[in-house]
Order: sequence, then structure tokens, then C-alpha cells
Amino acid sequence: MEHQVYVPASASRLREALADPARVARALPGLQQDAGADPGSGRVKVRIGSHSITYRGSLRVSARDDGSYAVDGDATEARGDGTVKLALTLRLADTDEGCEVTVTGTASADGRVAELAPEAVESAATRLLNRFVEGLGEARPEPPEQPPPVVETEVAPPSLAPEPVEDLPEIFAEAAHARRTMIGRSAEEVDHAPPRGRYAPVPAPQTVAAGSALRWAAPAAAVALASAIVVTRALRKRR
Repeated sequence: MEHQVYVPASASRLREALADPARVARALPGLQQDAGADPGSGRVKVRIGSHSITYRGSLRVSARDDGSYAVDGDATEARGDGTVKLALTLRLADTDEGCEVTVTGTASADGRVAELAPEAVESAATRLLNRFVEGLGEARPEPPEQPPPVVETEVAPPSLAPEPVEDLPEIFAEAAHARRTMIGRSAEEVDHAPPRGRYAPVPAPQTVAAGSALRWAAPAAAVALASAIVVTRALRKRR
């Protein structure tokens, strides 16, 4: 196999992409990576003529001393026993407006793909190779994860003005009226003031017994009698 692909990107950009396994994986069209697996491994569906074959395998890229890159891959049919193996060499050369990639190597396959027409297989392989090389020129490094933005919203301050009394139920209107009439008193007097309005307690009728005046008069009489005795004794001593 020998094939050339033109890419509208510099050779240095392609070299950066080939050195990053994650960018190589994103350049391979249709690759579905498994969670926790290596970046270059997963499943890919290949369409050959009117047939579609899904392969599961891995792709590895390594740099060589002469400046070229070795691409090795192997895969197995997801629903069958067929296998595919390839060993390619990529050589990059800058041009006036981009980079020219020369691909050489070998590929072997068996199973379902061996039963299809050779022209259809070659056309599918060329199309897949072109899209892979073009994807290398378009691949960009993933941006670092950014924390979610903090959305600042203005919150209106709570209103400190009291609600109008007329909007309150009648029971709260009476309580507010009683509270306003206590302005100027101490906090203790206001807190312990008796309720007013319809909820003020009705005082119990006071009954005065006939002997209540005597209970208050008895102590006064006893004091007067004791004073008289003291004065009498004093006068006797002077005589």
C-alpha cells in the first residue's frame, strides 16, 4: 500500500497530534471508546459497499528516529471471528500551504471482509485513511476543565415597612392598635400589659363582706390603745 494525503495544516501540528494518544483517537472516524480503556482502543464501524462491519481493537502510534511514524493496529469482528491487522508508516513533508502525508505499509484481513469485492474493500480503506489523516490536522488538545461559572444575581432587600393594618385580619388589627397605644411605656410594661379589645378579660364582680371594714379597723385600734398605755405610764413615773 502506498497513498498520499494532503492536509491544510503544518507538519508540526500533525506531529503534535501524533504524539498525543487522545488526539489520535479523536482523529479516527467512528471510534467508540470504552470507559476506562486506553485512548486508542474501542469499537469502530466500517462501511464497505452495502455492508457494515464493526471491529473491536486498538491502534498504536510511535515515532521513529528518521522522523516518520509507525502505526500498528489489530482488531476483531464484534460479531464474528474475522480479524484485521495493519502496519503502516507515515512520513510528513511541509508544502507551501500545508503538509503532505505519505502512507506506506501492509494490511491483512479475514472473515467477512474477505468475502467482499476487493474494489469495495480498497475504496473503504482509502476513505478511512483519508479521514484519519485529515482528522489529525483538525485535532486540537482538550481544554482544561473549568469550574462552573458563578452567576451573581441581585436579591432585593426585604422590606422593613410594616404591613398596613387595613390589610390584616380584624384580630391582628386590634392587636396592632393596642400595641400603638402603649408607645412611651417601658418594654416590661408593654410586654406585660393586659390585652385590650374584644379579647380583654372580663373582671370578676367584687363582693365586700360586712366584716371587711373591721379587719382593717382592728389593727388601728390596737395601735391607739398601746400608745395610750405608754403615755399613762410615763405620767405616773413623773408624779
